[in-house]
Amino acid sequence: MRYFLELSYNGTSYHGWQRQPNAISVQEVLEKALSTLLRIKTVVVGAGRTDTGVHAKQIMAHFDCENRLELDELKYKLNSILPAQIAICKISKVRDDAHARFDAVSRSYEYYITLTKDPFKINTSYYIKKQLDVVAMNEAAKLLLNYTNFKCFSKSKTDVKTYNCTITDASWEVEDNQMIFKISANRFLRNMVRAIVGTLIEIGEHKLKREDLIDIIKSEDRSQAGYSVPAHGLYLVAVEYPQIIYSI
Repeated sequence: MRYFLELSYNGTSYHGWQRQPNAISVQEVLEKALSTLLRIKTVVVGAGRTDTGVHAKQIMAHFDCENRLELDELKYKLNSILPAQIAICKISKVRDDAHARFDAVSRSYEYYITLTKDPFKINTSYYIKKQLDVVAMNEAAKLLLNYTNFKCFSKSKTDVKTYNCTITDASWEVEDNQMIFKISANRFLRNMVRAIVGTLIEIGEHKLKREDLIDIIKSEDRSQAGYSVPAHGLYLVAVEYPQIIYSI
């Protein structure tokens, strides 16, 4: 039987989602906890990777078990033994062929910038001292919806078969002294969101013009785009699936 886990985590202490040979990851900690409770080695497959220091308000993962599980009890026990930085929000029985990564139809991220020095946001938001032109950044963000090839924002050494992504939303919001970039797409490339944010910040600083973003995208050259912002301001906030996977 296949089960979906909905969880959240603070990524400050972890080297990303994916299991690493010489570093602690969220996947490794979760697999150890499940294996302990189910008394059998249990592999967890996530909806995608997050890099070192990146957080998740919602990420989905699946695992298999031969037995029908008491889901509320398992959720309680998992939360009891998992570190404080990782929380299980929900466990659902799904179709046996449902896949946390390949069946996802949409993923959403948020990037947090604070414009004032705040010691309580050191690991959760990127501090920028300069005032940014939010209007110009939003105008540029809208241009992203007109394109699909985002090789210019991808990590150089990657094994993807295509650089095409369909972005459905990209916008900035301002709340007090905080800026939040929200972006949704069917898929993302490695480092894509952080490179987009870095490029938009340079537009907000008037180092680049709105029209420059078009040339950057068309260049398909990572060196033409802006810098990659720090990981600690990035959050995976939602992963969506077709309702049919829950039809059992």
